[in-house]
Amino acid sequence: MKLGVLKTGRPPKPAISQFGTYPEMFMRLLGPDAYDWRIYAADEGELPASPTECDGYIVTGSACGVYDPEPWIGEAKAWLQAARGQAALVGVCFGHQLMAEAFGGKVIKSPKGWGVGEHEYEVLKPRPWMDSAQAIRLPASHQDQVVELPPGAEIIAASEFTPMGALDYGDRAISIQLHPEFEPAYAVALIEHRRGDRYTQEQADAAIHTYGRPDDRARVGGWIRNFLEDATA
Repeated sequence: MKLGVLKTGRPPKPAISQFGTYPEMFMRLLGPDAYDWRIYAADEGELPASPTECDGYIVTGSACGVYDPEPWIGEAKAWLQAARGQAALVGVCFGHQLMAEAFGGKVIKSPKGWGVGEHEYEVLKPRPWMDSAQAIRLPASHQDQVVELPPGAEIIAASEFTPMGALDYGDRAISIQLHPEFEPAYAVALIEHRRGDRYTQEQADAAIHTYGRPDDRARVGGWIRNFLEDATA
C-alpha cells in the first residue's frame, strides 16, 4: 500500500534530532517497512497532484490553527474536500480539526483552554477495525476543538473535555484529536519546551504527572492499520 503523509507542522527544533519529524513518528508507530511511504510538505504548499497518488493519507499535527490566515491551510482544506472518497484519510490533532472543517464542521480556540497530558477517551461507537470498545489513553496537546459536526459524521470516541474527540465521516475517512504517534518522552519534552510560555508552571507539572502509566499507542496504531487495510481493500 502506498501511504502519504501530509506534514502540516514540525516538532520544536531541539527535539527533532532525538524524536524525529511528525512523519517519522507515524512511520515508527505504523511500521517503516509496512507501507510505501510518501511525505508531502503541506505546510510548505506541497500537496499530491491527485488524491489517487497514494492509497491513503495521514494528516499530521501542527502548531497552527485551522482558522489561521495561512494560504497553505486553505489549500489543504480544498485538497481534502477533493480527496474525500478517493482515498483513505486519517487525521490526527490538527489533522482531525482540518478534516472536520473541510467536510463542513467548525473548529474554535476552546474556552476550556489547553488539553495537555495523557487523556482518556470513551469509545462510544465501536468500529469493525477496533479490537474492542475499551477506553483509550493517549497524549493530548491542543487548545482548539471541533465544536460542530460535519454533515453525516459520527462521534466514535470522546471525553468530557473533548466531546468530539474522534470522528468517522464515512467515505473512508476518520480522525482523532489525541496523538497515538507521540512517544511519552516526546510528549514530556514538548511540555517542557512550552513551560512558562503556552503552559503555566502548574499546568506543565500537572500534565507531566499524567505520564508513567500504560498507554494505548500500540493499540490505536493497530486501529489505524486495520482501518487503512479495510478502507483500501
